Amino acid sequence: MLSLAAIPLKKNYSIYGWELGNELSGSGVGTGVAAAQYASDTISLYNIVKNIYSSIEPKPLVIGPGGFFDANWFKEFVDKTGSSVNAITHHIYNLGPGVDTHLIEKILDPSYLDGEANTFNSLQSTLKSSATSAVAWVGESGGAYNSGRNLVTNAFVFSFWYLDQLGMASAYDTKTYCRQSLIGGNYGLLNTTTFVPNPDYYSALLWHRLMGRNVLSTSFSGTKKIRAYTHCAKESKGITLLLINLDNSTTVEVTVTFNSTWRLHQKHKPHRSHKLHNPHKLHKPHRSHKSHKSKVIQKPQRSTSGITREEYHLTAKDGDLHSQTMLLNGNILTVNSSGDIPSLEPLHVNSSKPIMVAPFSIVFVQMPIVLPACS
Repeated sequence: MLSLAAIPLKKNYSIYGWELGNELSGSGVGTGVAAAQYASDTISLYNIVKNIYSSIEPKPLVIGPGGFFDANWFKEFVDKTGSSVNAITHHIYNLGPGVDTHLIEKILDPSYLDGEANTFNSLQSTLKSSATSAVAWVGESGGAYNSGRNLVTNAFVFSFWYLDQLGMASAYDTKTYCRQSLIGGNYGLLNTTTFVPNPDYYSALLWHRLMGRNVLSTSFSGTKKIRAYTHCAKESKGITLLLINLDNSTTVEVTVTFNSTWRLHQKHKPHRSHKLHNPHKLHKPHRSHKSHKSKVIQKPQRSTSGITREEYHLTAKDGDLHSQTMLLNGNILTVNSSGDIPSLEPLHVNSSKPIMVAPFSIVFVQMPIVLPACS
């Protein structure tokens, strides 16, 4: 290990982090290693990195354990590694094997998606109850293991799962999310033959450009088919709202109104535009990326009348969830002959108008609402 770690330094390679082992936590995959032994070996890795990079700053991170979450195992590992680890990593393949013929049913099932929240929550509880300063990472995640499933994990439908994962992970203070993979298997962000971006590439790119690091606590009362996440906007004043509609026939109408706190009111609209009464409310108390305490967001002091917001509506070509072609605001996303990524242009909509979330669609909305949490 000492010789291996020294090679990049001799070649002037910049190493972001070192991780020991792969999927050996708990019962492991095929085999496992006891938490005490793993912690001891990780501390040895930390000492190697500290020694080899003694004159280098910043030093590479020490990351681990890089396996599936097991509450008891992770607690022992975290407690015994102490300050020797910078990031606690876990892997997520919560959809099961790629050969499962029910993958899409799982992806479209809000209750199934909610199940992974237990992992994020338990890991945060483990970290907070220990003396460690390490943060939580998703070190590897491809949704469905054994290389995923063609026309599912590399198709439009997988962006429902992927963006929901990014939103959920952020809500539980996960600092880094590593997707399996850029290219390879049936879950790559790029086509393995042509290298053309799959739909998840564009989903990830929009997330990267629009969603800032400060996370706003988002609760949604109403249909469970809507997944909603909100962050402070990344490069502009305001907020970015992510809405995912898992329903195949219902358009959701979302209207922003202001009271003593600000809210998003949503009305369920069947695809034929029949309005239902008694809109539900989406409340947005503040939750920063660094703090889990909530506070009331006071009413902004200006009207949204005449102010425009930016909307990015993502849909599948021909409405086919298996399609590997994604549409942005009705336009096909594809690279040009030089391989250049297309310009991701939003729709500009008057902020006084409702947000329309079509069936089986994803919408990013950048709203010019200045909140104390985002100032």
